[in-house]
Amino acid sequence: MQASSYLPDEYLKLPEQPGVYKYFNQEKELIYVGKAKNLRKRVSSYFNKNTGVNLKTRRMVKEIRKIEITLVNSELDALLLENNLIKKSQPKYNILLRDDKTYPYLLVTREHFPRIFPTRKMIPKRGTYYGPFASVKAMNNVLDLIRELFTIRTCKLDLSPYKVAEEKYKVCLEYHIGNCQGPCVGKQLESDYLKDVQQAKHILKGNLGLAKAYFKQEMQAHAENLNFEQAQKFKNKLDLLEKYQAKSLIASPTIKNIDVCTLVTDEKSGYVNYMRIKDGALITSKNVEVKKRLDEEEEQLLLTALIRLQDQFQSDADEVLLNIELTEPIEGLNVFTPKIGDKKKLIELSLKNALYYKKEKALLKGLNEDKKDRVIKQLQADLNLQEIPDHIECFDNSNIQGTSPVASMVCFLNGKPAVKEYRHYHIKTVVGPDDFASMKEVVGRRYKRLIEEGKPLPKLVVIDGGKGQLSSAVEALRELDLYGSMPIIGIAKRLEEIYFPGDQFPIHIDKKSESLRLLQRIRDEAHRFAITFHRKVRSRNAFGTELTSIPGIGKTTADLLLKHFKSVKKIKESNQEEIIQVIGKSRGEQLWEWMQKNKGA
Repeated sequence: MQASSYLPDEYLKLPEQPGVYKYFNQEKELIYVGKAKNLRKRVSSYFNKNTGVNLKTRRMVKEIRKIEITLVNSELDALLLENNLIKKSQPKYNILLRDDKTYPYLLVTREHFPRIFPTRKMIPKRGTYYGPFASVKAMNNVLDLIRELFTIRTCKLDLSPYKVAEEKYKVCLEYHIGNCQGPCVGKQLESDYLKDVQQAKHILKGNLGLAKAYFKQEMQAHAENLNFEQAQKFKNKLDLLEKYQAKSLIASPTIKNIDVCTLVTDEKSGYVNYMRIKDGALITSKNVEVKKRLDEEEEQLLLTALIRLQDQFQSDADEVLLNIELTEPIEGLNVFTPKIGDKKKLIELSLKNALYYKKEKALLKGLNEDKKDRVIKQLQADLNLQEIPDHIECFDNSNIQGTSPVASMVCFLNGKPAVKEYRHYHIKTVVGPDDFASMKEVVGRRYKRLIEEGKPLPKLVVIDGGKGQLSSAVEALRELDLYGSMPIIGIAKRLEEIYFPGDQFPIHIDKKSESLRLLQRIRDEAHRFAITFHRKVRSRNAFGTELTSIPGIGKTTADLLLKHFKSVKKIKESNQEEIIQVIGKSRGEQLWEWMQKNKGA
């Protein structure tokens, strides 16, 4: 393989060979990875087409500042390389598989008398990993089968030959109940133990036929030697394995080693079912949602999902069944869309799972939307509001003994935080610790601004505080001639009492009510936002006071220093040259001289 770099207007210089292309933006960030049978033809299509191209693709093309390509031998190699690059970099315009689960594996350790146990962490040097398994239950079924068929140890002892020879170990309960043959005390040869491990590996790979043939051969060999007791043991294991296979059988045993992958779509996503079939048995079934990024065709969605799932589940399938026919065959990928027979039935089964998964996702999305609407509708009912409060704003003050008074306003749209609409306020007209006057000021400033800018007013205003703060906010609304235009309430912290203007007694919403929890969440968010801002302002003021106490350093100079260094501590840790660069030679030398005299103070 070779890699080369081009500018966007040099796309006609690209070779007409299979490979992978990468697009980078102005910040040298990888924004898209694609594969192509003919690189020049595929990349040119992005820059030549003026019609039939969606807005997202046009937006991406405008961002491209550099193109890198990697040549490969075939289109299949391009598919595999594309998958690896997308997994590693996750470019923002590539198809996204929505699947953030960590799947379990079964590990066969690399040690004397290997162990087999489940894990979610992959450390290649520890041994060979089998999986991932789509569910813990499926993994445990296989592990239980292996432990019934073979005497695989579960202890963590170091069973290297010299350790066993030292005779420091004793057999445990697993030996006494027949689950282990005592390799720790030399009662089992490692060569015999490894035969069991080898057959266990066949089962983990889904090759049940090889394990069955081994048990059958051993059974017949012991029977010919008139060792009927051992022959019966192997017959029991053969029966157990056949029973396990019968439970998993969904197709003819003549269907040896295939993958099935089907796709159904809606406007924004594709829903994929992936199945692995070995000897007619279903050994893996997995559903994933494929998020569209550039309105990709169904064929591209399905191929992308197939390659990633085959990679994830370490597939070695001889053939792949799809429900969508490819426009062109991919050399090296044996893909088939059956029309009749057992393989057609497998497509139908996979498609049934994909359709159910799509329906399940839609239902879940609907439930989430219903919950969101339900909560704000419940709040409307609890507060007897005329309109659904889909736009709520909440105010809170913060000061300590009157120092650095600030306020905050948080905004919730459709029951969710709209962080971009949050606002901080420095208190400008109030001297001393007067929460009521501070509340009047910020409420007045907020809604005077909204009126001037012609922006919509909220459907509910929440004041963090009791009657006093609420009355002050109402006074501000009256001065703006807004009182009555939007409902306003106060929420007192201690008993979660809700006050309406003019009402003598508060109302109480059920403590378990979702609407009260929403109000509490909004109030707590306003409080958090105010406290965070207050700490920042108080800290900055403290820094400024310390700096301005230095001879020759005024407020403007202090602000320059703090803007550059962020803190007095970092100023003290800096060198003279850096300080001079920020505030000039004269003041810089004066400050440096003062810092040297007061070092350690």
